[in-house]
Amino acid sequence: MTDSAETVFDLLVVGAGINGAGLARDAAGRGLKVLLVDQGDIGGATSSASTKLIHGGLRYLEHYEFGLVRESLAEREILLSIAPHLVHEQRFVIPHTPSQRPRWMIRLGLALYDGLARGSSLKRAQGVDLRGSPFGQPLRTEFARGFAYSDLATDDARLTLLNAVSAAQLGAQVRPRTRLVDARREGKAWKAVLQAGDGARQECAARILVNAAGPWAAEVRRTIAGDAGPEALRLVKGSHLVLPKLYEGEQAYLLQNEDGRIVFVIPFEDDFSLLGTTEVPLAAPDAAPRMDGAEADYLCALANCFFGKPLRPEQAVWSFAGLRALYDDGRGSASAVSREYRLIVDGGSGEPPLLSIYGGKLTTYRHLAERVLARLRPWLPGLRPSWSAQVHLPGGGLGPHGLPGLLLELARRHPHLSPELLEALARRHGTLAARVLGTAQTEAELGEHFGAGLYAAEVNYLTAHEWARTAEDILWRRTKCGLKIDEAARGRLADYLKGKATAAS
Repeated sequence: MTDSAETVFDLLVVGAGINGAGLARDAAGRGLKVLLVDQGDIGGATSSASTKLIHGGLRYLEHYEFGLVRESLAEREILLSIAPHLVHEQRFVIPHTPSQRPRWMIRLGLALYDGLARGSSLKRAQGVDLRGSPFGQPLRTEFARGFAYSDLATDDARLTLLNAVSAAQLGAQVRPRTRLVDARREGKAWKAVLQAGDGARQECAARILVNAAGPWAAEVRRTIAGDAGPEALRLVKGSHLVLPKLYEGEQAYLLQNEDGRIVFVIPFEDDFSLLGTTEVPLAAPDAAPRMDGAEADYLCALANCFFGKPLRPEQAVWSFAGLRALYDDGRGSASAVSREYRLIVDGGSGEPPLLSIYGGKLTTYRHLAERVLARLRPWLPGLRPSWSAQVHLPGGGLGPHGLPGLLLELARRHPHLSPELLEALARRHGTLAARVLGTAQTEAELGEHFGAGLYAAEVNYLTAHEWARTAEDILWRRTKCGLKIDEAARGRLADYLKGKATAAS
């Protein structure tokens, strides 16, 4: 570590998924000394394997979780404001299936959904006639009526990453590929032992330890406190298929299955469609979850009940799976388990606390961070007020003309670069795209081209400022260029990164 051995961090946050990264950002912005560690890459597990939506949770209304929906809808609006380069309005179409939820129930639910989103800038819900409508064109002819409503789509991995980037800019130390192997209380601080990817161990001290390890929260708590505690997690694998674009248009679809579950079909990276998700219970965390054949068959079978063009699992160009760590509230099915989170504090009077986060969802990460710091206020006298709802994430200050205005400015500065390249960089980096491009005026000046608009200039930026180390980090989390480049190009990228690492050592 760069600090001296005597440095005592205010917070040691274990887990750099969306909750840990968001907490590190909020705490660092309040002047706290923060160390954020993760056993893998930033957002390398659950937080890069979601359905990539910022949403209130329309179906949570069926379980009367009005508080969670209201909180989520408020956060939806905040994230649209602070990360306009990463989130955008997504219109969803619900084809009506008479055998499932009746139309009056859906109409009532959508009206309540809009009502809970007081002051929302998104379009309101409406009934739609699918016959002759572009919304109905991809669907089977028996679907004549439906509904449309709005939520937000995002890049979950980059949202997580930019929270970590912001935390680092505010003074936090961010150490991916660093595992917590031991922690013990000594006086008024925790003494923690961290192990880097090369096996080297180092000790650090922190006044407060936060367990934001998601699916590994019980395991981390056991490492620290000797047992996992009475609280329980329910681990659910959610898998997704990415297929060549299934239809024209920017609309997404919410499909209702006979088993009561819903599945989304969402436009993805311009030329693809994202289909997901499944819900498969797991007994223990899986470091590398994968979609199995039964899940792929399930998703395609449901899509085939709605879409006129039949789908097969072998058409997929990519699949990914992640683990949702849900707080186990005792409900029967994974679909019914609350997406609310619980904050559990261990530690008596005068002892340094351990706070563990159980559950949560992508949409509510920012407010969760505020609640964590409010819960820790007794150990943080003089804690500054909350601030994160008013400050853009890195690259998010697009100005009054938004993304179109940024694209015009980039085109003015780099007239010989393709509009497609400039748009891809703007959507990934926002205003920071200018730093990626530097003074380059031609594609040759951006260095080696690995395919799909990924140049050495961006690779260098990602390794220098976003902790990227491997081809997988870059192709599937910092960008989605892996969808469009071949194995030879992936090999060239891996060789390029090895060369950079060798030169730096």
